[in-house]
Amino acid sequence: MIIDAWMQHPNAEWIHNPMFDSLRRWKPGKWSETSQPVEATLAEMDQAGVSIGMLCAWHGPSGPMISNDEVAQHCRAHPGRFVGIASVDLYRPMDGVRELRRRVKQDGFKGLRVLPWVWGLPPDDRRYYPLFAECCELDIPFCTQVGHAGPLRESEPGRPIPYLDRVALEFPELRIVGGHIGVPWLWEMLSLLMKYPNVFIDTSAYKVSRYPKELVDYMRGNPRHRILFGSNHPFWPAGECVAGLDALDLGESAKAAFLAGNAERVFKLN
Repeated sequence: MIIDAWMQHPNAEWIHNPMFDSLRRWKPGKWSETSQPVEATLAEMDQAGVSIGMLCAWHGPSGPMISNDEVAQHCRAHPGRFVGIASVDLYRPMDGVRELRRRVKQDGFKGLRVLPWVWGLPPDDRRYYPLFAECCELDIPFCTQVGHAGPLRESEPGRPIPYLDRVALEFPELRIVGGHIGVPWLWEMLSLLMKYPNVFIDTSAYKVSRYPKELVDYMRGNPRHRILFGSNHPFWPAGECVAGLDALDLGESAKAAFLAGNAERVFKLN
């Protein structure tokens, strides 16, 4: 069983946003394949053996890019295959709290994702804090991006220390999932895993062949590690991201935790 901790089904407006021009240069020729019906995303999941995709919405300063309504629609149409991850307006935190609460209670969403580089605000900014409190009350994780920003935005808000360090210290109940591994600050991110029991990493946007040695060593040495598999579909389809996993020689328990067990625990999937 594989659970993909970070994926999105693109709409045309989102995929053609100029901030993704840098990603297009990395993978030329792939982008025409992304403006397809949701069945195309399901087909990619089937090909890679992904049972469940944590399907995320996107919200930025100019408004929704992939709306919670779109994600909820896909989850209703394909129950058991997609689980929603909400995104809200960081500039209006109380509206965001109400929207998050509604999506969790009404639509069964299992997490909140806010990308610091989209807003230019690190996660210890005051605007996040009402949302963190609501995540604790709803018993859902806060998902974010750590490390450099591949899109054309500043990377500094994704640095784990001091920003995410402060959040984990001040909200010990909050489960935090840092997506995209954390390079070039991977040691900072790994140090947060060792310091706080509710901090996790997902490997989205990285193929197995590109996992840093420090990450692989941590997973090999800790069968009960806190690393989740993620793809970042459609930028990096799950099949490309998971290929070659057996060569890492993680051991069966560490491999099972990576592919599904940790995600089941973090998102409280039944």
